Amino acid sequence: MTTPTPPAHGPAPMLCPFRKQPRRWERAQDRALRGGHVCCGAQCAKGCEPLLIRERTGWGWIDWTVPADGSLPQQPDRIAVFSPLTTRAQRLGLRWLARRPARRIGPEALAVRPAAAAVSVLALIAAALATLRSSVPLSIILPASALAPLLVEHLPDVLDARVGENARILDAGPACRYLHRLAALYAALTDAAARSDQFQVQRSVQVGHHQMFDTADLLQRRDTRSVSSELISRERLMLQLVDQTAEILTPTADDTSSACPGRPGGQTAGSTNPRPREQPSTDSTVLASPMKEGTNMPDHDSEQSAGGVYLLFAHEPYYPGPGAREINTSVVAADSLLHPHVRQPDGVRIHDLLTTGRQPGEIIPLATLTHELNGGADWPRVADWEGVTLDLLELVHTERCDALRLGLSELTRALLCTGPHGLVRVFDTTTDAGVTYGSAERAAVLDDVGELLAAVTTEQPLWPGDSLLPALGRLTGGR
Repeated sequence: MTTPTPPAHGPAPMLCPFRKQPRRWERAQDRALRGGHVCCGAQCAKGCEPLLIRERTGWGWIDWTVPADGSLPQQPDRIAVFSPLTTRAQRLGLRWLARRPARRIGPEALAVRPAAAAVSVLALIAAALATLRSSVPLSIILPASALAPLLVEHLPDVLDARVGENARILDAGPACRYLHRLAALYAALTDAAARSDQFQVQRSVQVGHHQMFDTADLLQRRDTRSVSSELISRERLMLQLVDQTAEILTPTADDTSSACPGRPGGQTAGSTNPRPREQPSTDSTVLASPMKEGTNMPDHDSEQSAGGVYLLFAHEPYYPGPGAREINTSVVAADSLLHPHVRQPDGVRIHDLLTTGRQPGEIIPLATLTHELNGGADWPRVADWEGVTLDLLELVHTERCDALRLGLSELTRALLCTGPHGLVRVFDTTTDAGVTYGSAERAAVLDDVGELLAAVTTEQPLWPGDSLLPALGRLTGGR
């Protein structure tokens, strides 16, 4: 399948240095031009190190080179990303790590830090005064005077190595260029968080920070070519977070698109001029109600969630908020069927049917259950699936469980609403011929939804809700 086209709106592809404070860059550039050597490319001596200006950010730092012509640098020389999961002491250590790079003085072979040189002078003065005014023996004064500058010279490197365990640093190259693009997207999320305190926006920033750190960690260990597919998925997820955040913050004049749960269905809809293996439009993906992630669920057996099976069901389109895109399909954790606000025992019975004999992480469309129940003829003796899916949709609307919300095209939705071996036939107006889509295209669509779900649940699985009922296997003593 092809990668979805990125949204037309969004951040610029290039992140400029000190983009919100251009005068800071001008001042830093002036200081650099006055006090240091600016690398001018091929004309410089071999081994010349470029002069760097460090821009500290909330998630790490960026080291920019200083072009000799006075223009803005196009690419950073180094990018560092801090771990999003740190203690207070570790955060203080990371602030130390992000200090301005120390410059050395003296001949290249004997270059030392300015602080070490200053401490050496002070140590000599202190040693002379101690020798003249006290009875401290030289056997103590001289080693102390020698150790002080050595500590100042080498201790920062030791501290940097220790603190650096909570940071991922990438030098200039393909990996740094890729992370620069990701940082430009993440900057759009932090800008949105500065303008809004909505939980969805703040949550997008947290997820984006995790993506930045995990990507930097991956690129430290692997080259970009060997993990290109995973990098594309990560960038696509960041694009979706930016697009979702923009939709949340964009006001609309017409606020008539209220959520209206309808009748979930397995109807098959045709589409004119379709494309083979049409990709789900996942730009409108949302995680509902993640505030309950740390909630204890004493009534819910944790073993019930071990399978990690998910239910996918289509429903009447709705709009989650002003300016948002249409949502017509949802994916929930199988254990959401055990929620007390879902029609029971119907939900428990569907949960048993959904989880029996499945593989962890498997996404089961409702149409697959219909196929397994003799084409739907056996639904009446199992459960009221229409009522259960309406109740699940109500849980999603009221944020009493997490859900992956999708805005799928007609063709993609139709493929998921057919059985595993069903066919969707459409008329192609460009060729005046019919086109048939079947199980291969349906499996490919499910694979894409699975990739998106895996990216969203990297940190933690979908939250099924609180106070869940026991699964049917527990009530009957297991199978």
